[in-house]
Amino acid sequence: MTAMPGSDGTLAAAAQSAQSKPRLIQSCNFRYAGRLSNENVRTLTALHEKFALNATNSLELFLGASLKLKLAALEQVSVAEYSSRTAATSYLMPCSLNVMETNFLLEMDIDLIFPVIDLLLGGAGTASEGMREFTDIDEEILQSVTSLIVKELEHSWRALNLTLTSGHCIKPAMIQQVFLANEKLVLLIFEMSLKETSGCISMVLPTSFVGFLLRHLKVAQSKKISSLRLPRNLTLRERILDCDFTVAADITEMRVLVKDLIELKPGMVLKMKAPVKNPGRLTVEDVEIFEALPVRSGTWKAAQLSSRSQEPIAGKD
Repeated sequence: MTAMPGSDGTLAAAAQSAQSKPRLIQSCNFRYAGRLSNENVRTLTALHEKFALNATNSLELFLGASLKLKLAALEQVSVAEYSSRTAATSYLMPCSLNVMETNFLLEMDIDLIFPVIDLLLGGAGTASEGMREFTDIDEEILQSVTSLIVKELEHSWRALNLTLTSGHCIKPAMIQQVFLANEKLVLLIFEMSLKETSGCISMVLPTSFVGFLLRHLKVAQSKKISSLRLPRNLTLRERILDCDFTVAADITEMRVLVKDLIELKPGMVLKMKAPVKNPGRLTVEDVEIFEALPVRSGTWKAAQLSSRSQEPIAGKD
C-alpha cells in the first residue's frame, strides 16, 4: 500500500494550528440574565404610550382639569433595589392579576395625590402647603381615580382578556410581600403634570408577567396580519358592472312631416302616428337590446321589456 504524499504532514499541521489558536472565553454576568430585548422594549413602549394618551383623556374628563400623562422611562430592577429606593410617603396600591396568580403595583407620588383629591372635593387642584399623612379617607376618595387608571390599563392589555382587581394601599416595607424575593421587576414610569404640580405614576410589573404579556401581543399581532388578505384582481366582467352606460327607451321608424316640426310650440301635442300597441325599443349606447312598452311604475316612467332583440353587433367607426 502506498501512502499519499504529504497527507500526514497536512493533518499534523492542521492539528498544531488548532492547538495554538487561543480559545475565546467570555465571562457571564448573571445580573443581566432575562433582560428585555430592544424589540420587547419597543413593543412595551408603544403599547403604554397609547395607554398614557387614553388615560390622559379619561382623567381630564373625570377631573375636569387639564393634565398630561406621558411615558418617561422603562426600567428593569430587582425587588430589593426597587424597595430600597421607594419613598416612605409614596402611595402604593397592589392589583391582582387573574393570570399566573401574581400582582403588580400602582405607585403615585405624594405630590400628585393631594392636588387630585382637592379636585375631587371641588377645589382648584392646588398642592397643600404642609405635608400631612395619607389617611384611609384619602384612599377612599382617591379610589375612583386609581380605578379609572386600572381600567384603562386593563383595556390596553385586552389581548390577555384579563381582569384587574384593585387592593388597598400598603406601606413600602410590604413590597417584598407582594413579589417573590428573586423576582425581577419592570418599571413603567409615567410623568404627570397637573396645573402647577408634577410627579410620577409608576406601574411595577413582575418580569414573568411582562413575558406573558409580550407573547400574547405577538400572537394577537400575527393573527391580525394573517387575517389581512390582498384584494384579488377583478375580472373584466366584474369591473364592467361598475361602469355607467346611456340607456334609452324610444319608438322606432317614426316619421313626422317637416311642417309639423316647424309649427311646434310649447304646449302643443305632436302626434307620433305610431300605434300604441306597437312596442318601442330599449337601447344601450344606441345599440338595440330589447323591445319595450312604455308603462308607469308609481310616479316613475318605465319600460316593460317584452322580447330580446337579436344579438347586438359592434358597430364600426
